[in-house]
Amino acid sequence: MQQKPQYWDIFCAVVDNFGDIGICWRLSRQLVAEHGIAVRLWVDDLHSFQRLCSAVDLLQARQQIEGVEIWHWQSAVNWSQIPPAAVVIEALACTIPAAYQQQMAAMPDKPVWLNLEYLSAESWVEDCHTMASPQPMLALTKYFFFPGFTAQTGGLLRESALLSRLDAFVQDRQAQQHFWQQLGLADAHLFQRRISLFAYSHQQLASLLSCWQGANSTTLCVIPTGPLVEQVQQLLPELSLDRSTTFGALTIKILPFLPQPDYDLLLSACDINFVRGEDSIVRAQWAAKPFIWQIYRQEEQAHLQKLQAFLQRYTAGWPQALTNAIVNFHHVWNTEQPLQATWQELEQVLVELPAKNLLWRNKLESHGDLASNLVRFVEKKIIIQRNFS
Repeated sequence: MQQKPQYWDIFCAVVDNFGDIGICWRLSRQLVAEHGIAVRLWVDDLHSFQRLCSAVDLLQARQQIEGVEIWHWQSAVNWSQIPPAAVVIEALACTIPAAYQQQMAAMPDKPVWLNLEYLSAESWVEDCHTMASPQPMLALTKYFFFPGFTAQTGGLLRESALLSRLDAFVQDRQAQQHFWQQLGLADAHLFQRRISLFAYSHQQLASLLSCWQGANSTTLCVIPTGPLVEQVQQLLPELSLDRSTTFGALTIKILPFLPQPDYDLLLSACDINFVRGEDSIVRAQWAAKPFIWQIYRQEEQAHLQKLQAFLQRYTAGWPQALTNAIVNFHHVWNTEQPLQATWQELEQVLVELPAKNLLWRNKLESHGDLASNLVRFVEKKIIIQRNFS
């Protein structure tokens, strides 16, 4: 078997929120744990990183956590003292330092340089996946690597034991009860449905909460700490940040940011998951519970086209009534239009979604996982480079 590269460097610029670092942290841990690769993760914002991983020390420019070397990517770094890795990943539209690029170009054995792109279901992604981009000024070649939902893409992040872990958790009522107790919700099983609400600020939030407050069934809604909580507090001043608070048929509990493995369990423990951005939508699909995706907003409504592309793939072959309910609610949720009628329409078909989601999950699983697909691609490129050197 081809020997693994000694080092991979992954560069992560935290633009906003937590998706960028969330993805890079998952990928780094998996490369170390499952592929025996030494990873240096360069992060420009340790404060955001610490929200996802409490072990991060804000005062350390270099530290190791779960086998990953974490380096603070800052202006003070002397890149002439940092030998480039055998594999270099620019994650999610960041740009690695020019001095580092020049060092890459000066190496006798050129690094495999990858641009890990954002997730998209659009068809053009398949044509661009693994496309070479020669860099004539540096005598280097960069390759585009796209996560995606088909076998013609790089697949999605998924640890090897994730699905078996989630399935075992769903079948173990005692484990679920223990999980809820740790979150201060020992009575979670008494609610008729449990909803996780992870979203950006939303103009129709009051309308959604009103639907749950006036419902005939009881709802437990858990909301991770963040800007959305501030909006909920404005709408419901009686909301307590320390304990669950009940408003009609709705009970709300504010949660601290959970470690990533615990967030996976939360998605599996809930009956409906509202997710946002890129990292949590992938995890929601592995949980296979009904989910609503608030896609990251882009200028000129470009994100709506990406959402439509995903929904077309996701609902392919479904009954028309089910497809309409899913598509309609995603549309009003992402365009922030009045949603009471579409929520009622969605509620009528929720029972059909777990079975559909399991089939969808099986399809995604068949494409392999992103980390393993990356490793295979890199190994092929290294073999080719050595054969032509």
